[in-house]
Amino acid sequence: MPRAERRPRVLLLTSSPLDGAEGCDVRLATDILKGLADVDFLWFTQWPRPRQAPPERGRRVRILSRDGVPHVPERLQSASAGAVFARRVDLVHAFLTIGRTFPAFSRLRPLLFGTRPVVHTVPGVMDNRHLRHARPLGTTVALSESMARRLRAADFGDVRIVPPMIDLDAWPYLPRPQGFPTVLFAGHHDPHGGAETSIDAAAEAYREGARFRLVLAMRGRPGQDTGALEEALRERAGAAGLPDVEVRGYVDDMPALLASVHVLLFPPVLLGGKADIPLTVLQALASGRPSILSDLPQFADFGHAVLRAPAGDARRTGQQLAWLLDQPRSWDMLAERGHALVEDRFGPERFAARYAALYRELLS
Repeated sequence: MPRAERRPRVLLLTSSPLDGAEGCDVRLATDILKGLADVDFLWFTQWPRPRQAPPERGRRVRILSRDGVPHVPERLQSASAGAVFARRVDLVHAFLTIGRTFPAFSRLRPLLFGTRPVVHTVPGVMDNRHLRHARPLGTTVALSESMARRLRAADFGDVRIVPPMIDLDAWPYLPRPQGFPTVLFAGHHDPHGGAETSIDAAAEAYREGARFRLVLAMRGRPGQDTGALEEALRERAGAAGLPDVEVRGYVDDMPALLASVHVLLFPPVLLGGKADIPLTVLQALASGRPSILSDLPQFADFGHAVLRAPAGDARRTGQQLAWLLDQPRSWDMLAERGHALVEDRFGPERFAARYAALYRELLS
């Protein structure tokens, strides 16, 4: 059948199954799968048991995985299956963070994908040094203007910007919680990832008279001793004099947690492998939860909808937290600004339209 008379076939290339452990790459690929109805997708599924309910659309390609996390075996299977199925589709859409192994992978692009057009959505860059020897896989998509500049400076050529999306039906605007305030940090156990700064900032706010409960929702990475890392955070909070701190592991019901939260703290010094536009921040803003971020260039896209403090400056971050908890009118203003920003710039219709246009351009 001529291509014009059938729907295009697209391989969603991720380093782990779409129904495995959640990550930004998996979330972005899933949003594409659900948002573009006129495309036939192939995607990787966890076998033998999916970790979560699999998407209902598209054709599944099995990857053997015990926990759905992108360990080395999952990555190798992804690359191998991608090379096989790339010959059976019209376009390959890769969702790959640029890390230590990406430069070698990028040099295998002709062998893996042949002449098929490739879209590469870059959730993040682990370290700028990885860009020196990396090559573009095809048309590159950045999540933020800051990331686009970094990729263009590294000779990635054609770089587009498509911010991630947030489903406003799944993350509706919520009224301010009643009762004792709760402040949330949600992130990974990464060096300079923001958890330690959040504890020190909370201690500064407490010394200034603010009273609240601090919740740290932490996600581990493969190979980490999460129990020891969580205990270290509890010890740091105790040494800082914080009386009401809870350190959690992975949170299954993030909507319920955000519904109970007054403020989101997210003050990383380095993003590492996290997305340029963290999904947790989008979820908080959509829910009407004011957020205090560090002043990393990637976060400039949030404008005046958030508060920002110098990266690593726990004192300034803590002062902003104490001020925000004491200013209900400012809290309301930031809650409304954050929701309006997400609705205007990160909605699903805009996200789907941009990728649909990109697909049409590359397949024409």
